[in-house]
Amino acid sequence: MAKWVYMFTEGNAGMRNLLGGKGANLAEMTSLGLPVPQGFTITTEACTQYYEDGRMINDEIMDQIMTAIFKMEEITGKKFGDKENPLLVSVRSGARASMPGMMDTILNLGLNEEVVEVLSAKSGNPRWAWDCYRRFIQMFSDVVMEVGKKYFEELIDKMKKEKGVIQDVDLSAEDLKELADQFKAEYKEKIGRDFPADPKEQLMEAIKAVFRSWDNPRANIYRRDNDIPYSWGTAVNVQMMAFGNMGETSGTGVAFTRDPATGEKHLMGEFLMNAQGEDVVAGVRTPQKIDQLKEVMPEVYDQFVDICNKLEDHYRDMQDMEFTIEDRHLYMLQTRNGKRTAQAALKIACDLVDEGMITEDKAVAMIDPRNLDTLLHPQFDTEALKAAEPVARALGASPGAACGKIVFSAEDAKAWAARGEKVVLVRLETSPEDIEGMKNAQGILTVRGGMTSHAAVVARGMGTCCVSGCGDITMDEANKKFTLAGKEYSEGDFISLDGSTGNIYDGQIPTVDATIAGEFSRIMGWADKYRTMKVRTNADTPADAKKARSLGAEGIGLCRTEHMFFEGNRIDAFREMICAETVEEREKALEKILPEQQKDFEALYEALEGNPVTIRFLDPPLHEFVPTEEEDIRKLAETTGKTVERIKELIDALKEMNPMLGHRGCRLAVTYPEIAKMQTLAVIRAAINVKAVHPDWRVCPEIMIPLVGDAKELKFIKNLVVEIADREIAAANSKLKYEVGTMIEIPRAALTADEIGAEADFFCFGTNDLTQMTFGFSRDDAGKFLNAYYDTKIFENDPFARLDQTGVGKLMELALKLGKSANPNLHVGICGEHGGDPTSVEFCHKLGLDYVSCSPFRVPIAKLAAAQAAISQR
Repeated sequence: MAKWVYMFTEGNAGMRNLLGGKGANLAEMTSLGLPVPQGFTITTEACTQYYEDGRMINDEIMDQIMTAIFKMEEITGKKFGDKENPLLVSVRSGARASMPGMMDTILNLGLNEEVVEVLSAKSGNPRWAWDCYRRFIQMFSDVVMEVGKKYFEELIDKMKKEKGVIQDVDLSAEDLKELADQFKAEYKEKIGRDFPADPKEQLMEAIKAVFRSWDNPRANIYRRDNDIPYSWGTAVNVQMMAFGNMGETSGTGVAFTRDPATGEKHLMGEFLMNAQGEDVVAGVRTPQKIDQLKEVMPEVYDQFVDICNKLEDHYRDMQDMEFTIEDRHLYMLQTRNGKRTAQAALKIACDLVDEGMITEDKAVAMIDPRNLDTLLHPQFDTEALKAAEPVARALGASPGAACGKIVFSAEDAKAWAARGEKVVLVRLETSPEDIEGMKNAQGILTVRGGMTSHAAVVARGMGTCCVSGCGDITMDEANKKFTLAGKEYSEGDFISLDGSTGNIYDGQIPTVDATIAGEFSRIMGWADKYRTMKVRTNADTPADAKKARSLGAEGIGLCRTEHMFFEGNRIDAFREMICAETVEEREKALEKILPEQQKDFEALYEALEGNPVTIRFLDPPLHEFVPTEEEDIRKLAETTGKTVERIKELIDALKEMNPMLGHRGCRLAVTYPEIAKMQTLAVIRAAINVKAVHPDWRVCPEIMIPLVGDAKELKFIKNLVVEIADREIAAANSKLKYEVGTMIEIPRAALTADEIGAEADFFCFGTNDLTQMTFGFSRDDAGKFLNAYYDTKIFENDPFARLDQTGVGKLMELALKLGKSANPNLHVGICGEHGGDPTSVEFCHKLGLDYVSCSPFRVPIAKLAAAQAAISQR
């Protein structure tokens, strides 16, 4: 019989895949002798089984849960629904990967009217008992029965207004009892039956609700963004309640052993007295800093500091902990490796190495490559920042610079971003339902909440700038405006945020590019030591190439020559070529472009300083270059000596039923060899000139023929290239070396890679088109149906963003094997968008590719991912 349930005393940190992160760490803390309220964990495998059984908990799992409840009652000396010593529990999710705020929690489970009366009498604290009950009704209704919590919040706000109080803690026991009755009435109205009184029924429904939350929209979005497979499932932790809302000798809090925003080594966190955990992370009340606990309860503070040090030493990483103080007794509810900004991640990793806690390779492995993106994009210009006066200052919850138009809802943030607007999401407080809006915003500004509020934690995980707890804002959400520093801001107004300082600025502040230095440079140096796969960049201009080199690129893996045709006046000459009706006309037009292309290539070779440069010959269909405006058509007619009508006829003739599968790539070179001849001359002459100036550089252009599907196509164009290149090199008395290869982007090319490999010096996988043609999806139109694929679990990720290893990957593996069998010296890389995706980079390493190529700003991400792949394989 399978084991589906483990007591905390039966597990350990190494059982993370089975018990989830929270369950494994609760078990580990138990074994360390820390004050952990005891309970049990229902495994991730039970969650998977729940879905396989049609969202039902089968009898075997049910029996083991009931046995665990009995054991829990023995351990605690309390019983569910007991009239003398009732047991109350929390029910929390706990996936193997941390997903803060994405899944559901229920506190105070086990309460009913009779139990509340028992607790009131035994504790002499009826206010606490009724506070627990009204919280439980609200959480159970919201999480388990999906009655929106807004209905209950409205009742609370109404009650506070009637009683003339501001905070929930100012409501009396009688007020809370009345609220509980109102909540149960609301429940019955929405559900159609009474609120359940049987604690075991409550527990089973709560467990099912947590399993269901693995499949809620916000969890699905988070998993897609963080590469967490749906098949993992979540564990469920059932734990004896520790109460932080029993009065001023009780409290709850969240703390980090190091600053998650900067990485500085000091205890950082917040707590609230007379509160439960949800109050802190939801930002409903503004909490106190953790240092102030020293004054409120010095003995508890000292004990907590000692535990923090013990946990960081044990896990050898920055810890994020939740705790509760019940009548001066400290309880640890959770520990996990804390979410942190990219800046903090780099500092913490370097500091841990310097402190002798971890090795260099461990430091490299602990950085999430995706988070580096936040350090590679522009920051506020220092001089402009000095000249700007902040209109307010709040908590810098997640570093970075953000500037955009104000929006007030997650839905608006998503909609505005979809039409190309940069937005800042301004909210009273965020909740997990806002994740899509937060994801689409440049920055987040909240009126309420601290450094551990939902907005702060999620923003740091995303690497999004966040300023929280700006109490100076007077919000008017209904009318989409707010007032700050005497000025009224409306939807669409510009605002700028500094997530490092917490400063808020009116209007727009210019930005500057980021640089690699300090801890960033140190981590990248270690990454270079361990990785075996090279990282190149996709760059079409010298500026992009220089930026990529400054970020560590080791060559150009893809230069798209067609982008060069739009520079200056050369588009006019290229249009002349397109509308030419004889070879002579085409060659005459191409002669105008040749010196410009040659200069472009010389600048690229200079920028890459002797590193390899792969130049793809013209790829897009010609209709993409033709004029559409009447004035431009008339100008082209005058230049070519043709009539406007004739030019329009020639343009119309270029239209295709399916341009992505039409007259493009190598097919252009076969039809119009003069285009390939001109590009060969430009590539080779430029290389000869640069080699003459820099004789010590290894200038070796790699000419890539696109869209090859048959070895004969490559052979035809290669012969043309070789003839011209060899003639130019001989005429210049040069020793220049060059290579001719192809892009593998058609499934047939992968299937016949042995034949093509016999003609090629290199392969480069163009995984954008290879994905498109393997799936039969249009890159431009897939967005119309991919969301439905995510919702129905057909796909977990966008195959154009994360490489499909099962299908496309199998073609790549086959092509590599066949190609190398024909040409052992074949070198192979990848230059699609996947070259900057960490998961795809890891797959490329496993395949044995020589390099990946990606956009300039993703070069450090790819380098770190390549290093992690090598470390993991080792």
